[in-house]
Amino acid sequence: MGIALFIFHRPSKWHPSEIWYTGKKSKGAAAMPTPLHWKKSLWILWVANFSIMCGMNLVLPFLPLYIGELGVHELGDVVRWTGWIVAAQFVTSFLTQPLWGAIADRRGRKIMLLRAGFGMAIVTALMGIVTAPWQLLSLRLLNGVFSGFISMAVSLQASVTPPEHSGKSLGTLQTGAIAGSLIGPLLGGLLAGFIGYSHVFFFTGGLMLCASLIVLIFIKEERKPPSQKKERQRAEWRLFRPLFPVFAASLITQIGMMSIEPIVTVYAKTLYTGSHLELLAGLVVAITGIANLFGAPSLGRIGDRIGQRKTLVIALSMAALAFIPQAFATSITMLLVGRFLLGLFIGGMIPSLNVLVMKLAPTQIQGTAYGFNTSSLFLGNLIGPLIGSHLAAAYGFTSVFYVTMGILLLCAGFVYSNRSLEGQPLSKTA
Repeated sequence: MGIALFIFHRPSKWHPSEIWYTGKKSKGAAAMPTPLHWKKSLWILWVANFSIMCGMNLVLPFLPLYIGELGVHELGDVVRWTGWIVAAQFVTSFLTQPLWGAIADRRGRKIMLLRAGFGMAIVTALMGIVTAPWQLLSLRLLNGVFSGFISMAVSLQASVTPPEHSGKSLGTLQTGAIAGSLIGPLLGGLLAGFIGYSHVFFFTGGLMLCASLIVLIFIKEERKPPSQKKERQRAEWRLFRPLFPVFAASLITQIGMMSIEPIVTVYAKTLYTGSHLELLAGLVVAITGIANLFGAPSLGRIGDRIGQRKTLVIALSMAALAFIPQAFATSITMLLVGRFLLGLFIGGMIPSLNVLVMKLAPTQIQGTAYGFNTSSLFLGNLIGPLIGSHLAAAYGFTSVFYVTMGILLLCAGFVYSNRSLEGQPLSKTA
């Protein structure tokens, strides 16, 4: 929150009204859009994304314990309830993202940001007053319906960023979400011990409310009503054809990234049995996100120079190779090195895919396109852990690393062979 206050109160000559195109005519001049200060928009959305992701991850460390307080005491039942409650939000998010994207194309992206932010704030706060696990599950399903803040923030930032800075801009924006996902669990575990589980949900709702207020006050969006010609084109699926390879690449990438997550902590415990095991196990999980903070903006800048398709092929290939030291790890240090290298390169994947969506989707369907791309990522979030956990149970931990390497290399070959991803986008106004 200190970051948000710094942005709100820092002395500066700029005013929030500078953050959008006004489209108004000056006296004696032709209609010209006011220059867009996309960098200021970037940092405002960065703070909002950080707050949202921090809030979404605050409850994860103590969720099984909270389920226990709701009357579930058998370990097997707690595990099953936890799995379903965590997955519930992804299920409804996967189903609803294209719908919200389509509405964003008609009504604007800002209204979709506010819908997601205020909706999740209210639903998350209500989770603090549930009395049964099925009520928590129902609210998580509802929370998924309201989700989509991050994807709409990406869509909004992509729409106002000059093409030559798109990789750097979207890569930097991603670090806000990454930082929130890293700090959220740490803050949540700390708060749970001081204020109790229920009150953490109230705090989380307040944090999401602050993110929504940031967007409400500091982000403006000027939209023109679509013409009838655009209305007809919006319904034509041919506009999405160039984007199908991007959606497939997003799905495969996320499956590869998430397949290892269910077993990495248990795998770390097989390599280290000394003191401070919990701390090192947490570091194994967090170090990939820490490396993301460095890799995402760096690979974004590289993508602006050499193209997103080439950057994506390099990132996927190098991320696959980063699993080698993990598969052959004989110590916790070797595993940490492999996880850090993985984080450096996977940080460039999602921004590159988002830039490709921006370049290949005509303006009138960009919201819908980002919605479908986000649905692809959510589907990968569901499939990846299932593949990883079942492989580990059937064939051992190392099989997961090998299969994940194969998935990422397959995706790299898929992206490399689809040279249409370097082609010119369809006309933005056609």
